[in-house]
Amino acid sequence: MTVLQIDLETYSSIDIKKAGVHRYVEAPDFEIQLFAFAFDDDPVTVVDLTDFETVPKDVLAALRSDVIKTAFNAAFERTAIARQFGIECDPLYWRCTAVHALTLGLPGSLGEVAKVLKLDAEKDAKGKALIKYFAVPCKPTKTNGGRTRNHPHHAPEKWEEYKAYNRQDVVVEREVRRKLERFPVPGHEWKLWALDQRINDRGVRLDPVLVQQAIACDAQYEERLVEEAKEITGLDNPNSLTQLKAWLAERGLETPDGLSKEFMPGLLAAAPDDETRRVLTLRTEMSKTSVDKYNAMARTICSDDRARGLLQFCGANRTWRWAGRLIQVQNLPQNKIDDLALAREMLRDGDFDLLEMLFGAPPFVLSQLIRTAFVPSPGCRFIVSDFSAIEGRVISWLADEEWKLIVFRTHGKIYEATAANMFGIDFETIIKGHVNYMYRPFGKVAELACGFQGGPNAIAAMDTKKEINPDEYPALVKQWRKANPNIVKLWYAAEEAAVKAVKEKTTVKLAHGVRYRYEAGMLFADLPSGRSLAYFNPSVKVETIRPKDKEPFEKECLSFWGMDQVKKKWEKQRTYGGRLIENLVQAIARDCLSVAMDRLAVEGYEIAMHVHDEVVLDVPIGTGSVEHVTGIMGRPIEWAPGLPLAAAGFECEFYQKD
Repeated sequence: MTVLQIDLETYSSIDIKKAGVHRYVEAPDFEIQLFAFAFDDDPVTVVDLTDFETVPKDVLAALRSDVIKTAFNAAFERTAIARQFGIECDPLYWRCTAVHALTLGLPGSLGEVAKVLKLDAEKDAKGKALIKYFAVPCKPTKTNGGRTRNHPHHAPEKWEEYKAYNRQDVVVEREVRRKLERFPVPGHEWKLWALDQRINDRGVRLDPVLVQQAIACDAQYEERLVEEAKEITGLDNPNSLTQLKAWLAERGLETPDGLSKEFMPGLLAAAPDDETRRVLTLRTEMSKTSVDKYNAMARTICSDDRARGLLQFCGANRTWRWAGRLIQVQNLPQNKIDDLALAREMLRDGDFDLLEMLFGAPPFVLSQLIRTAFVPSPGCRFIVSDFSAIEGRVISWLADEEWKLIVFRTHGKIYEATAANMFGIDFETIIKGHVNYMYRPFGKVAELACGFQGGPNAIAAMDTKKEINPDEYPALVKQWRKANPNIVKLWYAAEEAAVKAVKEKTTVKLAHGVRYRYEAGMLFADLPSGRSLAYFNPSVKVETIRPKDKEPFEKECLSFWGMDQVKKKWEKQRTYGGRLIENLVQAIARDCLSVAMDRLAVEGYEIAMHVHDEVVLDVPIGTGSVEHVTGIMGRPIEWAPGLPLAAAGFECEFYQKD
């Protein structure tokens, strides 16, 4: 099979990191500068389009045909080529080496992958400086003649280095691809990636009027706060940390280096007078980030009012779940305003004073309205549908926790059923108006916190409404575990299976088609869907565990190498039974969503976006229905016999949380 490896160097005045590739290629000055390619094992050719060279006919023909094209972060190459050459780059005939790396738990950047794989071919370290010189606008100075862009003739030697850098990227990408081919991505996942690319290419429509009015409303509110702070303090710039700290010191209030929100409760309590307290309150209000996502929308929105490229396939590479990009749709605030339609209409009309009078301070209201900036295409409405308690269903199925499966196959009231099981009370009495309804929060918090071996700290994190006495957290954990013996057994069985697979370099079955398998320096968790989670360079070491309020003990602990999602660093990570089960459950839930998305696409539904276990469909008025969509999502899945799926949905004229 012929493979065409491609890497591009481009120019645009739009910041790709902030605005995304689709907005980037819309800039009038966008252009492909260098087009490097190689068929199979051929030497790499670099076409300099700035020097009036042309892409060879056989390459152009391959771009239009079913020849497999591959690139690292192929979405960029696909989008740029489509824009420059007017070629439809069907994702079915493309492969992304970055995605392939992510499926194996490897870093998502080419240089980092090359280092981890210890390749002979390394990414050219000069690349960043060359990209900064040729690929983005430059600051006009006297020495550069006031120009805002560097062209090849401004630094011919650097340009030759840039071409060499472009050539080397193809060499490295090809070596990475060859190394990864030992562990191929299943064909059905490449088809899913193609669907993902079509969803990202089509994008979701934004309401530009609402976005701009939200930014204007925030600016007006901040100006008002600043003026009030100036009036109280007499400072030129009360936003200046230095000026504000000096003013507070004059009032006898010593402050830490920063004035971040974690210090504010203590500072407010220590404030010597009402004026100081008010200034601290104003500081807190001014630091709220209610328009960050609106600003991201304004940067990202394309000429047709659509935002594109918002979802990263396999972005959460431990489980292959999607991650949010640009606007970060995976962490949108919930909306709890009763009349969203009225609030958003007031915002669109610029009636900011009445909006604040009726619904509250702008930071709160704007946060509540973020979801409503996403709107259907003309002549359409949104159908929003999500799986009901998908993780609870999957873990119950995986562990054969039969009483829970019965709940999910019948009434589905898992929080009430959990409370009844934990406290030995009649399920029928856990209803509003009955004294036993007080137990529902206990069941809900425990159910959300304890499934992946969570303890009292997990209970504390889930008890957001503080409905439970913290002294009861340890007992609550024990009660939940007693009520869910098969899930508890599954934690330890998973850890034992994974440890054994690594120690003995073998394969160990777990449950429902899941097995742990060691192969060539990798630990794989084979899933019932036919794909596998990967743990790079695993090892087992005896360690001393020192639990609180218990005697220390020794146990065999499993570690592997991976990207720390918080630190963004490649480092050794330790795992355990509950975490392994969390990976399995989230991965299987993701695969259920994948099946549902494919089925919805076959039925002709356009997926505008999806958030966690929810799909947002852009559906022409008069076609489709909530019942049809939820029915599709609730259908049994062939590779998960006995898994009870269910979905709930609603229609809306703008995106919202039901």
